[in-house]
Amino acid sequence: MVNVRRGQLRLILATVATAAIVVPLGWMWYASLVPETYSVMDMGIIDLGGGPGPSDHAGMDETPGALSVDTLTGPQTGTPDVAMTLTAEQGDLPLEGGPTVDGYTFNGSSPGPEIRATQGDLVEVTLVNESVSEGVTIHWHGVDVPNAEDGVAGVTQDAVPTGGEHVYRFVADDTGTYWYHSHQVSHEQVRGGLFGTLVVEPRAAQVEPPALDVVMAVHGYDGTDTINGRVGETWVDAEAGDTARVRVVNTDSGPMLTWVAGAPYRVAAVDGRDVNKPTDVEDTAVLVTAGGRVDLELTMPADGSAVRVGAGGGETSMLVGQDEADAPGTDVPDDELDLLSYGTPAPLPFDVTAPDREFDYTIGRRPGFLDGRPGMWWTINGKLFPDVPMYVVAEGDVVTMTLENSSGQVHPMHLHGHHAVVLSRNGIEATGSPWWVDSLDVGDGETYEIAFLADNPGVWMDHCHNLPHAAEGLVAHLMYDGVSTPYVVGGEDDNHPE
Repeated sequence: MVNVRRGQLRLILATVATAAIVVPLGWMWYASLVPETYSVMDMGIIDLGGGPGPSDHAGMDETPGALSVDTLTGPQTGTPDVAMTLTAEQGDLPLEGGPTVDGYTFNGSSPGPEIRATQGDLVEVTLVNESVSEGVTIHWHGVDVPNAEDGVAGVTQDAVPTGGEHVYRFVADDTGTYWYHSHQVSHEQVRGGLFGTLVVEPRAAQVEPPALDVVMAVHGYDGTDTINGRVGETWVDAEAGDTARVRVVNTDSGPMLTWVAGAPYRVAAVDGRDVNKPTDVEDTAVLVTAGGRVDLELTMPADGSAVRVGAGGGETSMLVGQDEADAPGTDVPDDELDLLSYGTPAPLPFDVTAPDREFDYTIGRRPGFLDGRPGMWWTINGKLFPDVPMYVVAEGDVVTMTLENSSGQVHPMHLHGHHAVVLSRNGIEATGSPWWVDSLDVGDGETYEIAFLADNPGVWMDHCHNLPHAAEGLVAHLMYDGVSTPYVVGGEDDNHPE
């Protein structure tokens, strides 16, 4: 009898111990499940940043009098100065000088057509989905368009289904180098080639244009590195003494270095914003954030030799000069330019000493469940998706944000609809030209303080542009008080912004 009772006690204790493990795990699994259809207005943890605003944003999409993102459009009338149709297709993609890969194209090519506009132009782009089965959108990366034109499936529009179309209209207010890409299942579609470049040139009377102005879009297709869709070296003609502007665009998910070998160069712009009084550098590389852009300016050598604009490991390069001219090798410089102290200081257009809102965006990593899947997942302010911040601002607010990363990996952070200025890195204040960014590499162990003016009402993504990381939950949103969206993630249109 005693042995029976002891056996029963062991069984009871084992059952209790099992329940103590299984029940919390079951609850964590259940709590992590994301509905098949949800509004970003109903998710996350509201963060007012010390400013006024609603105390609870659940159901805000139904708040009486809320301004819908549908109303925040570009000009709906007027003849466009630049008009283009972009047709998205899915299928075989032959790389120039390389293999054929499974991918996506705009108008039969990847990158898609380069769009050139002049500052102040009205741009109209009609997106046609010919055969992309999961739907498609166009996000204008780095262009501070009105919210309805931002091209994020489930936030600012529905994904365009096969056979459908969508028209984007916006004024190209800011000069600079930008790019466009799908923001529907973007971690697959962008990697597969659904992107292109956009250049907004200054008005002719404002500046003397360089003799050569060329875009250098760097992209890897299934491990094959390319420049403008071409494998290996790309030659661009230039004469001795010519001025050249090379607009380097990093369309991949990780950081890369770029540099000029064979001549001094200047970093003329970062993320579409001019550097104030840049100086010449030599034997030095500059880091380009995933999604970011840098414009390099140089003067061609007087002796007629070519220069090499390198990227990544250097084997994929743009050679500028006459065919068969002598060109430098592919060695990557040892030194890296620090944009925190590069160029000359200049006044900021708003006062950052007394911000209206102060936010933290702290990136970590921990085990847990994401939508029912166990694993090691990214966290924002200690929470797993979908319990991520909804940062709330009001139009006209001066906002500071501290970005801190202790996750073990680098994260290229991209805020839609706004440009931010870097105030400090790891406690060291910026001393060079104002360093404006829409995409910023935050390395493991780094802390950045940035500031921006809330001058573009809407509901905006603020996410990691290592797109697989975004698909794994490294996504938050910036919401203007009194603005809502009628769109949902999932749903009948199967919206998947990452």
